[in-house]
Amino acid sequence: MPGRSPRLREALLAAAFTADGLLDLLGAPAYAALARSETVPALRATRGDSPLETLVRLFLLQHPVPYGRARAALPLAECVEDGWVTRAGDEVRAAVDVRPYSGPEGQDWYIVSDLGCAVGGAGGIGSREEGVVLGVGGASTTLAGITVRTPVASALDIGTGSGIQALHASQHATRVTATDLNPRALDFTRLTLALSGAAPAELHQGSLYEPVGDETYDLIVSNPPFVISPGARLTYRDGGMGGDDLCRTLVQQTGDRLNEGGYAHFLANWQHIEGEEWQNRLSSWVPYGCDAWIVQREVQDVTQYAELWLRDSGDHRTDPAEYAARYDAWLDEFEARKTKGVGFGWITLRKSAAAAAGHPSVVIEEWPHAVEQPLGPAVEAHFARQDYLREQDDAALLAGHFTLAAEVVQEQVGLPGAEDPEHVVLRQNRGMRRATKVDAVGAGFAGVCDGTLPAGRILDAIAQLMNEDPVLLRDRTPQAIRLLVEEGFLEPVPPAG
Repeated sequence: MPGRSPRLREALLAAAFTADGLLDLLGAPAYAALARSETVPALRATRGDSPLETLVRLFLLQHPVPYGRARAALPLAECVEDGWVTRAGDEVRAAVDVRPYSGPEGQDWYIVSDLGCAVGGAGGIGSREEGVVLGVGGASTTLAGITVRTPVASALDIGTGSGIQALHASQHATRVTATDLNPRALDFTRLTLALSGAAPAELHQGSLYEPVGDETYDLIVSNPPFVISPGARLTYRDGGMGGDDLCRTLVQQTGDRLNEGGYAHFLANWQHIEGEEWQNRLSSWVPYGCDAWIVQREVQDVTQYAELWLRDSGDHRTDPAEYAARYDAWLDEFEARKTKGVGFGWITLRKSAAAAAGHPSVVIEEWPHAVEQPLGPAVEAHFARQDYLREQDDAALLAGHFTLAAEVVQEQVGLPGAEDPEHVVLRQNRGMRRATKVDAVGAGFAGVCDGTLPAGRILDAIAQLMNEDPVLLRDRTPQAIRLLVEEGFLEPVPPAG
């Protein structure tokens, strides 16, 4: 089938069956509704007989279309023979979901998945079939956004599904390898890459790192089946190991698979265990020789979590007694493991010489607030700042030059008419969009950092203005500077020459 995908791709592009074309045809409200798996507005917008309307009804809405309209929009004989569509009398139906997807530089890509399994909507995909292959969802686009996109020789996508991460990696990796336990997922990945005009990947069936032996990579990405559930009923989402063992195993085994300087990016779920700090639990996952940045985006109690994933598979629409039994089994599992909640977030590892020498940077934090995607550049900058800070003692910090990061603004908070603000907040409008409270010294220091003066000289001037002892101010301020650099409010200026 991939061998004749170029002709199908040409037909889709000729009909403007692209992300931009869909938006123009459907309009913003119907386009947004389609992303939520609500099809009625799109059905109303595709009552005509243009090739684009035909393709939307066929592949996105999965409604039968008349044979004549399908033949006008597609190389139909090839599509039937290759299994993209089926014909029954005068009607043509889609055999797979083909969804336009815009690449990071506006590329016209297509994600191929099982019918009805393009992820979206509060009700989940509603499938209880074990081997279904999902399409594009919020998790997959989140992972694509946080991935560092520097050119690399080799990239590995573990649990590739419909091939979204492999497709992204094909743009900056010389060699892409994709694995999945489900052989059908590898078939869909092959189709996604071919229909998107991307280079083919090396495809291997198996679990975690088992299919690739001792190979090492410059980039590893995975949106694994991280759902913590009683059993492994659904391959596409359930880990199949006890609790969060699959995510832990994946992360711990990565240290031996990364090349020096390489990055690994994962989405994961982790248990919050009674009497145990979740940060300590995750810190134990970080493999030797790696730095780590772990961000918890959300925490759900065990009842919310069970309900979410029971809805995802459509169990809430089954017999009430069956639903109650499944719900009870989830709660039994959590009770047995003393699990009080489940966290969701991102895990990024980087192989570094400093970590191998016994000085890893491991940052574990909770950040449920809005961020600006893509975050890949912010992730890369985070680790660069960690490298800088590891090499700087307090004296070196005070001798260093800094600039205020772009898009940082200062807010003064206090009662109207008050002579002085109660406190000052520095706020980022890009990347992680952090905000931090600073005192008068911190606000003054950040406000004059333009790279021309060393930090110590700036502090001496502030001490003189505020009638403070400059020696004491120099002693107590480096930790504050270190924090502002770590969180990206201040950027070190490289030495001249």
